Amino acid sequence: MAAAVAHRALMLIVLLALVFAAVELLPGDAAGATSERGVTAADIAARRHQLGLDRPVWARFWDWMTALPTGDLGTSAQGQKVTALLADPLPNTLVLGLSAFALTTVLSLLLGCWAAARPGRLTDRIIGHASTAAFALPEFVISVVLLLMLSLWTGWLPAVTVTGSDGRPAQWTMLIMPVIALVIPQTGWNVRIVRGALADQATTPHVEAAHLDGLPVHRVLLRHQLPGAVPAIATGFATTTGMLLGGAVVVETLFNYPGIGNLLAGAVASRDTALIAGVVACAGAVISLVLLAADLIREATVGDRP
Repeated sequence: MAAAVAHRALMLIVLLALVFAAVELLPGDAAGATSERGVTAADIAARRHQLGLDRPVWARFWDWMTALPTGDLGTSAQGQKVTALLADPLPNTLVLGLSAFALTTVLSLLLGCWAAARPGRLTDRIIGHASTAAFALPEFVISVVLLLMLSLWTGWLPAVTVTGSDGRPAQWTMLIMPVIALVIPQTGWNVRIVRGALADQATTPHVEAAHLDGLPVHRVLLRHQLPGAVPAIATGFATTTGMLLGGAVVVETLFNYPGIGNLLAGAVASRDTALIAGVVACAGAVISLVLLAADLIREATVGDRP
């Protein structure tokens, strides 16, 4: 377990280093992007010194990383603490992502098991083709279609998210379309993983023996195939976490959802390294924890086998 934790932590550190390097390679910097029009070159140079941009990127990264264990995500180019800027949008994104993840898990298991229980039949083929098509659809395309069908044409759901005084969506119905836009492609991806993992288990000796003993198909599926398929399925669902958070950035922008998507877009436009790194650190920590859980599930499952 210690090795798995160290591996995930190292991957996160490398990712954050790449973030600092990538922002450094972008044209312009935070001093110029956040300065008012008409300022002189001397003013911009003074602001660069104020923001510490005249220091080497590796030194800025080191200072940021050494403060990270204390919960300090640095200060944005506008002089605000990054933790304060993330206080409201991050929970909103987590609510959106967790809702989509839960629905994706349920639908993927139901459809994948349904297809696996009827191998080669019409149901299996329909689910297989539909899941492939769903995974091929980008989130922004699904979002536009949902906006047209459920908002502009029918008026069933609000087209944009309106926030209340607490910074949260004013109505729970405003979550429906963003969640669906995230769920459709990820369900397509995970249905194929569930179906493939169950198909691999169907050729194992103990599953074939269960069929020869005359056990019902659903019992063989749930008692003999599914337990052996858990490691592959858990890995697929863990990978989905990153895809959901990545897709949430696009979906939040389209639906004006008050999450980290708009915050990240503004941070990239202003070359705000600390804010970008703070968003990536939070998202990366969530993804790393889920991947670590999948690693532990896989190790525990494999360890229980004879």
